[in-house]
Amino acid sequence: LGWAPCPGLPPDTAALLASGPDGEMLWLDIAYRPGQAPRARLMGRYLLPPCKQRWHTCAAFLPQGGLLVCGDRRGSLLLFPCSGSPGQAAESPGIADASTGITDDATDPLSEDSGSKLEPSCLLHKGTLPLETPLSVLFGLHGKTGVTSVTCHGDYIYSTGRDGCYRQLRLQGQQLEVLRKHRPCKGLLWIEELRFTPDGDLRVLGFHADNFVVWSSRTGENLHCIPCGGGHRSWSYCSSPSAEAFAFIKCGDVMLYHCEAEPCEQQVLLASLHGREIACVRRLGAVEVPGRAALNVFVTGSEDTTACILALSEGSRAAVPLARLSDHISSVRALALAGPAGPGDEGFGDKVLSALLFSAGGRAQIECYRLQCSRDPASESTVACQVIHLASHRLDEHWERKKNRHKLVKMDPETRYMSLSVVPGTSTERLPTPWKFLAAACSDASVRVFGLLEAARKLVLVAESFYHRRCVLKVEAFLHTRAGGERRHLLCSAATDGSIAFWDITSPIADAADALRRAGGEMQPLALGTPLLTIMAHSCGVNSLHVREMPEGQYLVASGSDDGSIHVCLLEVALGRGEAATGTRLRILERVAMPCAHAAHVTGIRVLRPDLLLSASVDQRLTLWRRGLGRLDALSTTFFHVPDLAELDCWEVMEAGGELQYYCVLCGQGLEML
Repeated sequence: LGWAPCPGLPPDTAALLASGPDGEMLWLDIAYRPGQAPRARLMGRYLLPPCKQRWHTCAAFLPQGGLLVCGDRRGSLLLFPCSGSPGQAAESPGIADASTGITDDATDPLSEDSGSKLEPSCLLHKGTLPLETPLSVLFGLHGKTGVTSVTCHGDYIYSTGRDGCYRQLRLQGQQLEVLRKHRPCKGLLWIEELRFTPDGDLRVLGFHADNFVVWSSRTGENLHCIPCGGGHRSWSYCSSPSAEAFAFIKCGDVMLYHCEAEPCEQQVLLASLHGREIACVRRLGAVEVPGRAALNVFVTGSEDTTACILALSEGSRAAVPLARLSDHISSVRALALAGPAGPGDEGFGDKVLSALLFSAGGRAQIECYRLQCSRDPASESTVACQVIHLASHRLDEHWERKKNRHKLVKMDPETRYMSLSVVPGTSTERLPTPWKFLAAACSDASVRVFGLLEAARKLVLVAESFYHRRCVLKVEAFLHTRAGGERRHLLCSAATDGSIAFWDITSPIADAADALRRAGGEMQPLALGTPLLTIMAHSCGVNSLHVREMPEGQYLVASGSDDGSIHVCLLEVALGRGEAATGTRLRILERVAMPCAHAAHVTGIRVLRPDLLLSASVDQRLTLWRRGLGRLDALSTTFFHVPDLAELDCWEVMEAGGELQYYCVLCGQGLEML
């Protein structure tokens, strides 16, 4: 038995759901009046999917009307149709006649002539109502331990379970779509309920070991921790601005915990973005807000296993988190965006900023999201961000699906993704499928390429190579288009020995797209082959890498190393002509090296213009370099305040007067924009 929130019912009527034999669930409206016995009216019959423990655990009627969402003991979410509006159905004598077989006066809860005797024939004629089957089933969404609650808030549906997660969903037509999952805090595996407060906070109620916990998603801390013995008991929690109460049964006794509201004695001067070092940062774009300066939207990844989408205002100099992603089980070391970087790019609108986000790091884990940022004057940051989780990939899960894996050496479970780069321009005539491809640098000496099919929410490993034979630190993909329109997808990778390799991955990507199309999204990884060219740019690891296109099929490749050196080379791409020469050829036109550019690791470098470079180092110096013929000249040096610099990102902005300005954001033990 379980009560279900049902909008539209009269104040003296409540919706009750009862699970019975053979997976049949009944919806009854219970009407009650003072001095009279409650009256039950059968409103609907529903069939739960077959499973070992076939009963529902929670349910809620959607505010849109006509739909019921419920969770079962197997951990599945189910969407059922309802016959009309619940409020109207409760007062409909026709439904009462069909379901109970008794007179309207005897069953109408509002009838003055009705008696106080509960009719025994309420379920005798339930066969006259159709047995509804689910419109949408998300099987085992919360694992085998069951769904604990379903809540409707705003335009979204939230479900909780005993898997340590709560999920955000939305209704697409008559189908449930999972947007993302949230993991509130470490150790809170038994989540029971969500409470939305008037001030915009989301409180998570659950059990951590033998304690009842109330966790605040806004402050990221436990508000209450009450020793009660654990979650296998009846309990109830109530809160108000003046007091909070928690009642539970322990050893047959009813216990009550009561807490009066007290003024907060601590004041947060500056809220933290992450609990540990920020390892990577990317700029998503800018959102124009009427009457205010444009807000820059960034994505950061940290050693605390989370990624954060935040809005940074130049006027207030305040960083406001918009959303926090907690799907990673280890550190987030690399980010990549596919989509807009500013006005005029694909996916950028006047009001909505949309892009694909890839995040990767420890335990060989990649997560993919669709981000949509838009104006929201009612929020604190004036920007709202919707996050849709699309796909995820882990190498150990891929290993379990391999054929003949007993003959192979298993991959290192501690493999880390060090860098990501989205392969641009894959929507060509040769690749008509909507696959997007992602290159990854891996600590197990491999360069891997993944394919994403957003419609099917699949992320597949399509190609790999172990050419470097040592940890690969950086990858950068770029597109070469010659006058005839022919495109070549090129990739450069850098390793810990200071080498930079250049690849032509056009054929592997085309072959992978064909294989994925034939096999329905599953395939064995292909071989990337051998690089077109390899150069020894540094004496040790390459910590930063950037490629900028130049005129006439030339590319400027800049890199920075652990030894504080900077290397710049001018690369020419030539495509073979005729039947005898169809390959891609690379030629180094110019090389410039600056051995002692910085006093520590160079962890960030960008080619701003063909004659202008920007480098950043752990020595906390940001240096502008002018590129001349065979040399680099330092123009200026700026000291920044972020220790242990991990990465930087740059972009250009055309000011109102027509002046072009360059901005950069730096991350490490903090975040700074210059």
